[in-house]
Amino acid sequence: MPSRSTRATRAPQAAIAVVVALLVLAGIGRLAGSDDDAGGVTGTAPTSSAVAQSPPSSSPESTPAPPPPPPPPEEPLPPPTPEGVPAVDPLVGQARAALPLLEVKGRAPRTGYDRDLFGQRWSDDVSVELGRNGCDTRNDILRRDLREVVTKPGTRDCVVLSGVLDGPYTGERIDFVRGRSTSNLVQIDHVVAMADAWQKGAQQLSEERRRDFANDPLNLLAVAGHSNQHKGAGDAATWLPPRKEFRCAYVARQVLVKDRYDLWVTPAERDAMDRILAGCG
Repeated sequence: MPSRSTRATRAPQAAIAVVVALLVLAGIGRLAGSDDDAGGVTGTAPTSSAVAQSPPSSSPESTPAPPPPPPPPEEPLPPPTPEGVPAVDPLVGQARAALPLLEVKGRAPRTGYDRDLFGQRWSDDVSVELGRNGCDTRNDILRRDLREVVTKPGTRDCVVLSGVLDGPYTGERIDFVRGRSTSNLVQIDHVVAMADAWQKGAQQLSEERRRDFANDPLNLLAVAGHSNQHKGAGDAATWLPPRKEFRCAYVARQVLVKDRYDLWVTPAERDAMDRILAGCG
C-alpha cells in the first residue's frame, strides 16, 4: 500500500494529465472547424462568386431568330443599244444560213440584157407580197419606207403625195413631194440590180419569175436618188452603202434575194458578203 507521500505526489500528476487531455481535444475541435469553413471534407454549397461565374441557362424565349436569307440576285438588264446604232436586222441570221448554199461561179456576159425583160415597170400583177393589191409597186414601197405619209384622196390611200425618208444608204433626211421635178429625189432601188441578176442566172428564169423579182418588196428600198444612181448595177464586191450601220441589212437582203431566185454569186462577191455578215451583231 503506497504511502501517504506517494498518494500526495500522484494527485497533482493526474490533474495535469486531465488538463492536457482537454487542451488536445480543444485543438482537434478547432482543426475540424477550420476544414468546414474552407469547404473541406464535409462539403458546402458553392459560394455566390461561383454561382456568378457559371454560364446563364438559355431559354427558347431568349434565343434570337435567325437572320432572313439574302434576296436572290436580280437578273442583269441587257445593255442599251447605243444611240444612233440600229438594232440588228432579223434577216442577218437567215442570210448567214443561206450564204453557203449559193452557187459560186463567174459572171456571165451581159449580152441580151434589157430592162423590159423584167416586165412592166412597177407592175401590180405579181405573185409576191403586196402584189395584186390595187396599187403599183413604187407607191407600195413609198408607203412602207416613208414616215408622215400623205396620200392622194380618192386613190384608196394608194398614191403617195408626200412623206419623209430617212435614207438608209446615206442617213440623210429627204422631204419627199410628188411632182415632175421632185419625185426623183426619192427612188426605189433594186437591192440586187436587174443587170447583175441577168448576169448571174436571171437569163434562165421565166418571164413571170423575172417580173416577181423586179417587184419583190424584199428586193426593194426607197433611197436617196443620188445614192441609187451611184450604185448602178454594183454587187457587194463593188459597192456598199456609205452608211456603214446599214451594210448588214443591205447584204442580208442581197443574199436572201439571190437565194430566193436561184441566182449565183462570184467568188469576190461571196467573200465580201461573208466578211460583212461576220461583223454583224
